[in-house]
Amino acid sequence: MPTTLTASGLAGFRDRFSGQLIGPDDPDYDRARIVWNAMADRRPAVVARCEGVDDVVAAVRFAREQDLVVAVRGGGHSVAGFSTCDAGIVIDLSRMRGVSVDPGGRIARVDGGAHLSQLDQSAQAHGLVCPVGVVGHTGVAGLTLGGGMGRLQRKFGLTIDNLLSVDLVTADGSQMRAGADENPDLFWGIRGAGANFGVVTSFEFRLHALDPTITVGWIALPIERSREVAAFVREFSAGASDDVRLAISFGIATDPPFSAEHVGKHVVFVGATHTGSAEDAARDLRPLREEMNPLVDTIAPQSYLAVQGQQDESMAWGKRFYMKSGFVDELGGDCIEACAALASDVPAGGECSITFWEQGGAFGRVPEDAMAFTGRAAHWWVGFEAMWEGHPLDESHKAWARNAIASVKPFTSMGQYVNDAVESDVGSVRAIYGDAKYERLVELKRSYDPDNVFRLNQNIRP
Repeated sequence: MPTTLTASGLAGFRDRFSGQLIGPDDPDYDRARIVWNAMADRRPAVVARCEGVDDVVAAVRFAREQDLVVAVRGGGHSVAGFSTCDAGIVIDLSRMRGVSVDPGGRIARVDGGAHLSQLDQSAQAHGLVCPVGVVGHTGVAGLTLGGGMGRLQRKFGLTIDNLLSVDLVTADGSQMRAGADENPDLFWGIRGAGANFGVVTSFEFRLHALDPTITVGWIALPIERSREVAAFVREFSAGASDDVRLAISFGIATDPPFSAEHVGKHVVFVGATHTGSAEDAARDLRPLREEMNPLVDTIAPQSYLAVQGQQDESMAWGKRFYMKSGFVDELGGDCIEACAALASDVPAGGECSITFWEQGGAFGRVPEDAMAFTGRAAHWWVGFEAMWEGHPLDESHKAWARNAIASVKPFTSMGQYVNDAVESDVGSVRAIYGDAKYERLVELKRSYDPDNVFRLNQNIRP
């Protein structure tokens, strides 16, 4: 163990910790310190794999005693690499993955180390669902504490919109519960800035009925039609039901499913998810599929669970990842053309993507001041993601994402999706929430974590 940890202190920690402690001399160390984003290649002093809540309490108190930097790892998917640290302690919840479902009450209770796939599978076993993200091996905790955007957000809202309560360990090692009727001030902050206030060890979610088969797919058109696509989607989405969620992205036609004459050319994709019946989906999506005269149409009934796992391989662990994002009020032609140009000029050696996700519906009906999360009024989220392998490609791909967000800045509105934010300076974090919410969060931070123990996050400084 490094000299920053005293032998006596570590021995005392072992006495009250029932899980596994892994240090640099342990054979499992290199595997234990790895997180999803390979750019976060850090060397903690100790990884504390917790067996239960008592271990989390012990780990927090030990970190305070030894004045260690604290990183909290649920699924390890933090885009910014906040799930690990150098020379500090990683409080690892990966052994705490229990999920239980009360089908009668339509409630799920989920431990802090569980993955989205576990929640999806447990809920769907009863014909139920909680709206979550789109990569199955993402941690429930990290996704939820920052908001929880996904395919069902227009139908059922964000993950935090369906959060009923949390149990957490605070900076002094105390155990607390927060919900609408218990510590409601903290519950307000947890929903959108939750990583700042403690280690959430369990979540209680509201569930909804959802048929195991939904309608999902995309149509593709030449990229030269991007402005026309934007105009059509604006009109189409204005009258669409909450069952419909659209997405727009850009790419290169491949064989299959494109014909030989289109292979290798840039295209614009319009993705569609419909959570209603097959009959309703056929009716509601008919204009999109027939009036646009697409090159390819893949929209079809699919298993919800299969759809939720479609990106698991492409978003696998071990790649380097960087992104920028923003909220866009309206899908204007100038904005979409700017993105089409960016999609046609990407750095070599990696994968760069531009994606618009439709908001509105249930997402937009939650009052802006209901919780810390900010951005309800915007009708679209846009994300610029770069993924590659190897350190030499870092700067070119990071520069592309930074240039991309700068190009669409004139079209964006206030706020940013917290889980996308890679910068954690005061100015960047204040811009996520706006002045009024930021100041309210500062007061909460002073109450629950005045020493900023939990600072590896999009940090609210007390």
